[in-house]
Amino acid sequence: MTAGSPGGPAAAGYRELSVTLCRDPRRFAALEAEWNRLMRACPTATPFQSHAWLHSWWLSYGREGRLRIVLVRRAGELVGAAPLMLVHRPLPLLVPLGGGITDYCDVLVDDAHAAEVVPALARGLHRAARGVVVDLREVRPGAAVERVVREWDGAHAVLPDSSCAEFPVLSFEDLVKRMPSAGAQRTRAKVRKIDALRIEEHQVSEHEVPETVRTLLRLHEEQWRGRGVTPEHVKPRFSEHLIRAARRMVRTGDARLTEFRLEGRVVAASLTLLSAGLTGGYLYGADPELRARKVDVVTMLLRHEAQHAHARGRGVLSLLRGSEPYKNHWRPETVVNQRFLLARSSHLPLLRLHESQVSGRERAVSALREALPAARDWRARINEWRADGVRR
Repeated sequence: MTAGSPGGPAAAGYRELSVTLCRDPRRFAALEAEWNRLMRACPTATPFQSHAWLHSWWLSYGREGRLRIVLVRRAGELVGAAPLMLVHRPLPLLVPLGGGITDYCDVLVDDAHAAEVVPALARGLHRAARGVVVDLREVRPGAAVERVVREWDGAHAVLPDSSCAEFPVLSFEDLVKRMPSAGAQRTRAKVRKIDALRIEEHQVSEHEVPETVRTLLRLHEEQWRGRGVTPEHVKPRFSEHLIRAARRMVRTGDARLTEFRLEGRVVAASLTLLSAGLTGGYLYGADPELRARKVDVVTMLLRHEAQHAHARGRGVLSLLRGSEPYKNHWRPETVVNQRFLLARSSHLPLLRLHESQVSGRERAVSALREALPAARDWRARINEWRADGVRR
């Protein structure tokens, strides 16, 4: 697969471009150095586009023969990449590497050559989309994918995806000031309690990562026990991926792993993913003992993240996907990811079929979410009747 058409607009520039499709995992592994250079040349890239994250994910979750990475080179230098894989259910699709454990998906475009690279990447995706729909999930607003979609020669659809909670990078005290006065007072009291306990922070080095990640996942499981832990978080493949990716990302400065110690014992641990414009709190685990001692773990972690992000001047502090009530307490800005469906014009019916399936699943999920509170209310009422000796 090559790009360039002699005699066309800017032909001299385009002749320097080549577009290839990488299907070989060994070749993907060998791209680390130039992939990371490209990532740093793409200002909209998030930590989830790092080679460490994506290649580690592939080792844990990829399937033989499914790798499809569109690569754009300019005079031999890697200037664009779309990391994808082929799946066959529910329809033949090209989907981003990273799957459901990745909060932001995107392509990489060297900003210095974007005018040439974006059209070339769109053409490369068009070639790769023979007989399939390209389904690009969890695209953050402003991502490089948006420019590729504008160059797409075919059918496309845009759907909303997950909601994310984000803060501007401010000092922790300025974040507290955004809260109502009563909430701000309670938060300051929580901070004083944390400080009184003398909880110490320890930034983990690369060689300490495996042990700390295992501790984090153990604490994460304990804190959610009886409340529905995410099933993937307790699987060996997730642990293997997180250890492998975190080691490389801590080494390159794309992640920070922190232990919180009370009386010499690790009572909490958190993994933060970093890029030039974003600090993302990915996963944490906390000993249930902290709740028993009235420690507000979220306040402790958010203060830690805000202090580091503010000191480094990173543009956004993100709590990533999800609209849990504890996030809303801090008055974050809600940013909705996008989902782009792309197909050749000849495959418009296939795109519409997939779009209808996606929309149907989303409606079913929304209906279930609305029904669950009512179901919980009915269960509570039934339990009350049983306690009162009423037979139902």
